Amino acid sequence: MIDGRVVHRSSWAWLGLILMAGFGSGYAEASELADTVSAVKPSIVGIGTYSPSRRPPSRLSGTGFVVGDGHYIATNAHVVDIELDDRKKEQLVVFVGTGNNPRVIPATIVASEGQHDLALLKVSDSLPAMRLSNRKTVREGENYVFTGFPLGAVLGLYPVTHRGMISSITPMVIPARSSGQLSAQKIRQLRQPLMVYQLDATAYPGNSGSPLYDPDDRSVVGIINGVYVKSTKEDVLSDPSGISYAIPVRYLRELLSSLTGG
Repeated sequence: MIDGRVVHRSSWAWLGLILMAGFGSGYAEASELADTVSAVKPSIVGIGTYSPSRRPPSRLSGTGFVVGDGHYIATNAHVVDIELDDRKKEQLVVFVGTGNNPRVIPATIVASEGQHDLALLKVSDSLPAMRLSNRKTVREGENYVFTGFPLGAVLGLYPVTHRGMISSITPMVIPARSSGQLSAQKIRQLRQPLMVYQLDATAYPGNSGSPLYDPDDRSVVGIINGVYVKSTKEDVLSDPSGISYAIPVRYLRELLSSLTGG
């Protein structure tokens, strides 16, 4: 009986140590992610237009993030596909900071390519840049984080962070059900499909252009795309799903290198 009680108490002691270790590791992981998000947020910017005669003067169209030497902003090409109203002195701008009074910085499109729906803007201010990953690809099952402005800026500029798993590395185009659905563009895409990252997290239109990054080293592995990919991959659906996609970062590295030579 005495030996039995000793073993019983010892078992409870070991169980307590295991639970404490589990809680400790979970807390440490959450704390590290919180530190990562805090460090990344200064590199996340809103992208939109500003017109002094308009009410409200600022309009947010998507998300961007700082790359390169701190003067370049990466985003989706469709985010900056905006017809500016010169009569109202409307400008393409980036919004920097958090809250109701972000800084408004004029921006210029310096590179844009439609195949991967990517664009680079340039600003005069130097901002904290994110590092682009050198990995050739990611692995299915890995967890990543993206930060952006999913619901616009009705109440001010407040970035939102989501975490999701790479659920699939998948072709961007779904084969047509019949020859009547085939276009010249679809035929080209079917021959050389763009492989994109499918996530099990939900992104919204304002998330377009958000960086998908590694929670451990903060390096960018992809660019969230909520419009271009869905319009091609899910155009056979009458009600597109809440699945999120990201364009691999290697295409952004190539676009940036074409400007900087590095």
